[in-house]
Amino acid sequence: MTGRRLRRLWVFDFDGTLSPIVPDRDAAKLHPAGRDLLRDLSDQHDDFVAVLSSRALSDLIFRVPLPKIFLGGGSGVEWKYPGGQRIGMTAGGKGRAETARRSLVPLLAEFPKVRGVEVEDKYWSLAIHHRKVSPADKPALEFLLSRLASLPYVKLLSGPCVTEIQVLEEIDKSYGVERICRLLRYDPSRGGILYAGDDENDAVAMRWVLARKGTAISVGGRARVSGVRTVSGTAGLARMVRRLAGIADPHNGTVGS
Repeated sequence: MTGRRLRRLWVFDFDGTLSPIVPDRDAAKLHPAGRDLLRDLSDQHDDFVAVLSSRALSDLIFRVPLPKIFLGGGSGVEWKYPGGQRIGMTAGGKGRAETARRSLVPLLAEFPKVRGVEVEDKYWSLAIHHRKVSPADKPALEFLLSRLASLPYVKLLSGPCVTEIQVLEEIDKSYGVERICRLLRYDPSRGGILYAGDDENDAVAMRWVLARKGTAISVGGRARVSGVRTVSGTAGLARMVRRLAGIADPHNGTVGS
């Protein structure tokens, strides 16, 4: 007698994973291979498919206009279900975030004084973009980042040309993955969960997933975690996930070749 198929949960980061990294963050959009992958996975049986981003949920909704996908903004503080239902943070969590944000204001005001730095406020996190900072200005930037790292309740995570400031220390992508599992009453310990991402914030989620016998994929190889599988970009990610899911590649008719 054939056993019942394991229900799977597929979770993907957005920037650098389903969307290429671009100089203008506002111009980021789903790679065609990423869009096709999300659509085809969400059509499979009763699997769950989620996109988890540090972007605000309202921003993510605009960039992932697919009806069957669970969307997590603020690293999982806010979730939108396919039917439209939204779940946010508790009042207590919001209060702690406001207190932490007030403590950050004086120091954050110093960052724009460093030439080339751009500060992006996503409420639950802030991004210090430093792609345009010259080598001569790097010491000033590193000094300010070290001061940020010394603040209580704040966590810094590094990505390509950006440092992410988590307003609450416990809020990161592993929090987001754990939360969607709880919300869906999904047991990740059976090994049916996959997480794909590209940077340090994603690495914490990868470790969480791997500890539960799941699968983790590092796009671009920047997230160095023991046990991850590595692909070069979104198209490579789509091919690997299609092989794992056993669904055909629409471009050549084969199963994830």
